[in-house]
Amino acid sequence: MNNIVLICTAVIAANLTFYVNERLKQGPVRSSAGLSLLVACFFTVFPHILSPALVKNIPVVFIGGSFIGMVSAKLLSGYLRLSMAALVFSIIYLNTSKFFNGYGGALGTAASISVLVVLSLPFLNIKGKLTSGFQQIKKMIFSRR
Repeated sequence: MNNIVLICTAVIAANLTFYVNERLKQGPVRSSAGLSLLVACFFTVFPHILSPALVKNIPVVFIGGSFIGMVSAKLLSGYLRLSMAALVFSIIYLNTSKFFNGYGGALGTAASISVLVVLSLPFLNIKGKLTSGFQQIKKMIFSRR
């Protein structure tokens, strides 16, 4: 149950940050920092609302999810792709959070990996082979000559 709550938190964080960034024109840093501050303050003031594990992890997962929401609309547009990236982030967080213990930038690294995974999906065809990505790179290289 805790894992489902953390996955939903990452998805909500990414989409809400993207919404505040793009629709309310607050900018990526202000959107991420403001929303993360609200969530962290809420769980600091009301620590007995949920289990201690959730109170400890929800703000961290929200911050990581908000890093995904900071992405430019030119790169990753659409709430479905943001949700997919947040899902990948939460899977990375749930399975490697002990591995990243003590390393700085673990949330940002996991968020960037998840965005890169979602960005690379169009380059895969149904058979799982890279085709269109290599074709695009080939066109770029040979068009400059």
